[in-house]
Amino acid sequence: MSTQQELRDRRRSRLRYQLRRKAGARPRLSVFRSGKNIHAQVIDDVAGRTLASASSLDADLRAQLKSGANTAAAAAVGKLIADRAVAAGVTQVVFDRGAYLYHGRVKALAEAAREGGLAF
Repeated sequence: MSTQQELRDRRRSRLRYQLRRKAGARPRLSVFRSGKNIHAQVIDDVAGRTLASASSLDADLRAQLKSGANTAAAAAVGKLIADRAVAAGVTQVVFDRGAYLYHGRVKALAEAAREGGLAF
């Protein structure tokens, strides 16, 4: 029987393989979700650098949020990452949800990023 971590790693590698095939030259919007916070990065895999990042731990958001672990915090991070990515000149990205299901906080972040101007 596979452990939960092994299954998560298999999902992550399967998704990253598909992203590499479909991304082309578009940067990747990567999401990391922990029990207390949520983080997002726009990564240029060709150049190997991060173009923009946002987190529920950012000083701007931390004062406004009641908790970093709810959908409201995820939506705020999504809007912030979209603003920072557009300021860096990125409008087209590929969404990398990692091993997480497209549900709850991950979905809230993605929808807020779309509303903020990112297309994926």
